[in-house]
Amino acid sequence: MKKITLIGSKMAKMGNEFIYMGVLEECETCKFKRICHNNLEVGGRYKIVSVRSANHQCKVHEDGVKVVEVIPSEFVIMVEAKKALEGVTLTHNPINCENIFCENYIYCNPEGINEGDKYKIISVMNEKIKCQKGISMRKVIIKLEK
Repeated sequence: MKKITLIGSKMAKMGNEFIYMGVLEECETCKFKRICHNNLEVGGRYKIVSVRSANHQCKVHEDGVKVVEVIPSEFVIMVEAKKALEGVTLTHNPINCENIFCENYIYCNPEGINEGDKYKIISVMNEKIKCQKGISMRKVIIKLEK
């Protein structure tokens, strides 16, 4: 489902993605606060699908903001191989890997998804990954179910 919000003009490009971090103190008195913040969930990951041309002044963004349409992003995470089935809806249980030097660390500790969030597996990537913890893992492309 598309949502309307405002984003810094420099970031307002089709296809760009962002994680909404919440309301800043400077936003409290802004006339655009409702449209900018009420449609998004803190920690949610969004993809810009449309950008309108008008530019509006903003106390936070130096070059102002633009109105954009966003959708929840699909993104890649790591799941146990036995659970990696296309079309399945799962509840997110973080892997909590602490090996920041692992090439797959960002997939085991993805930003924009929280423990207990439900997601649907859109597709399963081919490669099987043997985790250092001895678990067989797969990368999957997911979409959060909100």
